[in-house]
Amino acid sequence: MSPLKDPARTIQRKWAAAKESAIKAFFFVNGIAAVVVLLGIFGVLLYTSVPAFREIDLKEFLGNTVWDPTSPEKAEYGILSMLASTFLVTIGALAIAVPVGIGVAAYLSDVAHWRVREIVKPIVEILAGIPSVVVGFLGIVLFGPAIAKIFGIAHGLNALNGSVLLAIMSLPTIISISEDSLNAVPTAYAEASYGLGATRWQTLVRVKIPAALSGIIAAVMLGMGRAIGETMTVLMATGNARSFPTGIFESVRTMTANIAIELGEVPYHTTHYYALFAIGLVLFVITFLVNMAADIVLRKYQEREQ
Repeated sequence: MSPLKDPARTIQRKWAAAKESAIKAFFFVNGIAAVVVLLGIFGVLLYTSVPAFREIDLKEFLGNTVWDPTSPEKAEYGILSMLASTFLVTIGALAIAVPVGIGVAAYLSDVAHWRVREIVKPIVEILAGIPSVVVGFLGIVLFGPAIAKIFGIAHGLNALNGSVLLAIMSLPTIISISEDSLNAVPTAYAEASYGLGATRWQTLVRVKIPAALSGIIAAVMLGMGRAIGETMTVLMATGNARSFPTGIFESVRTMTANIAIELGEVPYHTTHYYALFAIGLVLFVITFLVNMAADIVLRKYQEREQ
């Protein structure tokens, strides 16, 4: 009997084709579901934020530094101080996390013995799973008092404390993605560098890191998105002062912390209630733009490499 006419093989081919189609459909549905969920979140935030802008001028909302929705004289809904606080804490976190994260990634990919790598990598992954409230406790009982003692200030619940804690929480993302990018650099690059007489340090700094720059930039941007969206840590460790920040030793309140503090107590369907959703919309847009920028940078460098 010809193999083409063998009923068993025909059924087997049809079954394999059916399984392949089912797998494709499964991944397609999951991809569409992710997009639908994202659009759904954006739609809910936008729909719930619109009533706020019927009462609040957009220019005042984004440009006013005073947030006092319960004032008996005139309620004010300005988020500029919270925007500044959010970016101050985030930039401080990146200033700490980026050099440390890239340094650890370079050490793991090019310097560390394989046994050391097998120990350090799981520790980094475990660090990503530590609950943010636990990190917040560390800020209160460990980093806060240390900052107050070192810099001679009244307390350590300030922007610097929040930056240190957010740096700790951003490190796993930056380290993991940066290390993968460094490991993905073709070995021919390093071999050519060594052949020209370069040292290991020169090869790492002048060859491998520039070659992996696309992944490293994406790691930094994703770490930034992680820091911007964090809530419990900054709520516990930054002091939650609603004034405009003038330095890293000032107590600050970020947008995420303000939502967490006030949303549980505000009356439903009031201007204050809708304004909190408007803050969430601003935060969603910022996070979305950061992640989109990371994707654009990654694609741009990949095209250059090709």
